Amino acid sequence: MRFIEMLSLYRHQNFPYCYSRFKILSNDFQNQFLLGVEKENKHLVEIIAFCVMPTHFHFVLRQVSNDGISKFMAKVLNSYAKYFNAEHARSGPLFEGHFKSVLIKDDIQLLHITRYVHLNPVSAGIINSPEEWEYSSYVNYLNPERPGIITPILDLKPEKYQKFVNDQISCQRELSKIKALLIDNYSG
Repeated sequence: MRFIEMLSLYRHQNFPYCYSRFKILSNDFQNQFLLGVEKENKHLVEIIAFCVMPTHFHFVLRQVSNDGISKFMAKVLNSYAKYFNAEHARSGPLFEGHFKSVLIKDDIQLLHITRYVHLNPVSAGIINSPEEWEYSSYVNYLNPERPGIITPILDLKPEKYQKFVNDQISCQRELSKIKALLIDNYSG
């Protein structure tokens, strides 16, 4: 949940605090500050979809300011690494290398990418249905009026999106198994 809260804060272009310092401020100050930042409506990125997994994460982002994705990722990854290192009495980098990115070229690709992201915990065998995973934006797609950090851009009714996602659960599980086999054979 901390990671998701960092996403919410660091997507703002003018968020001047580090997460831990912001969280020790009074709730009244935090709320007033966030209202002001939201009114400014200046973001580094818009978060279209996300899923935070135990060992990795997936974001579908739209860059809305120069170098927005790089700045956003740097803030989130650095902040979380500092927190994790302090919590676990360790030092050094937490994440391997540079983040991977793919340019989404059209709405069809966007739709399929969001499904892949939302089905990630299902294909990993952690849960049976994407509704069970509280660390993703899937519930916001099913309940668009629910407050959240995503910027919905898909023009699909929640029931239609849910069917679109659920119809591919078994296929994505199978693809995940094949991918694991290929990785094992390649690295072994």
